[in-house]
Amino acid sequence: MPERVMVAAVGAVRHLVQRIRGERPGHAVHGAKALIAALFAWAVAAPWSPGHGPYLAVAMALLMVNASTVYQSVTKAAQSVVAKLAGLLALATAWLFGATAGSVAVIAIIAVLGGPRRTTDDRLQIASTAVIALAATATAPMGSLVAPVLQTLTGAVAGIAVNALVLPPLYVDESEAAVRAVAHDIGTLLHDMGDGLAERNLTAKAHTWLHRARTLEKRLTHAEERLRQADESLRWNARCVAHARRKDVTYGEAFRILRGATLQVRGIARTLADNAHDHHADHHLGQQFLDRYAETLGLAGAAVKEFVEPGAMAGSSSAARDRLRGAIDSVLDWHDTMTDLIGRGTLTKPGAWYVYGSLMTDVERLLADLDYADAR
Repeated sequence: MPERVMVAAVGAVRHLVQRIRGERPGHAVHGAKALIAALFAWAVAAPWSPGHGPYLAVAMALLMVNASTVYQSVTKAAQSVVAKLAGLLALATAWLFGATAGSVAVIAIIAVLGGPRRTTDDRLQIASTAVIALAATATAPMGSLVAPVLQTLTGAVAGIAVNALVLPPLYVDESEAAVRAVAHDIGTLLHDMGDGLAERNLTAKAHTWLHRARTLEKRLTHAEERLRQADESLRWNARCVAHARRKDVTYGEAFRILRGATLQVRGIARTLADNAHDHHADHHLGQQFLDRYAETLGLAGAAVKEFVEPGAMAGSSSAARDRLRGAIDSVLDWHDTMTDLIGRGTLTKPGAWYVYGSLMTDVERLLADLDYADAR
């Protein structure tokens, strides 16, 4: 027992070290970019800032350079500047009325009317900017508010420039890994269902398969978010323009195919679970059918896993394509055989004909979608 604990502990430590090593380059890049943006903003804004302390410019630059994508840094900067400009509308009120209750009331109205479709954070930013403006004008001339506004703009430009020109972030690899994880889970579930049917474990494992099929939705949601981030990271990205990265695969088409495959797998798992606990004996599936269907599910699982492999995506894996075509031809031939048996009334379990049809339709659609994507 102590040896097992020691082996597990060593494995956990090794995994942690590998993870830290894998993340270290990314952390180094973020740190270097933040330092460059901060120094750049300071160098530009310090000469003309009051007291030579452009802290607002540096803070804004750090905020923009740490945005997850170039597109997001630009949109966040635009939103922040617009919110501050809306808050500075209170300057006229503050200058006319001074630090009075009337000025405070107008500030609240501007914060609400200036951003009716904005988020709560944007409205708070409008209100806080207006309050700061009011406090500043109560103790200093209005000209003192020009420097903070210019510092904000300078920091935003510095942060966006550094984020866009110094190794702009791309998330294509993360989206690829997420889509492959979905394909692996689908293929593994199909393979496990095939093994379970071949081992006569339908009744014991049917509901477990159904539960696993339903949890695939979480994987899909995670992969969809990674794809959205990858697509966004390609917008206004200097690396994308310089290296034609827009032509790279972001696995969007593969994800759409796998989403459809997930629906078919859930249909198969649901049908098997319902049939396993059907109290009508003549509705149960024949063992000869289950054996053949188990083989088909194994072929389908292998096809799904190979679907997102680099060779399969590029269309260069002839062996994978041949296996896929073999699985499709086998299912179509089997479908013709089952249809003929039902038509002649010689089916072993005639009361389960609708179950046969549902299972056959789901696996046919799954393989047809893979074939369609492979042909494209």
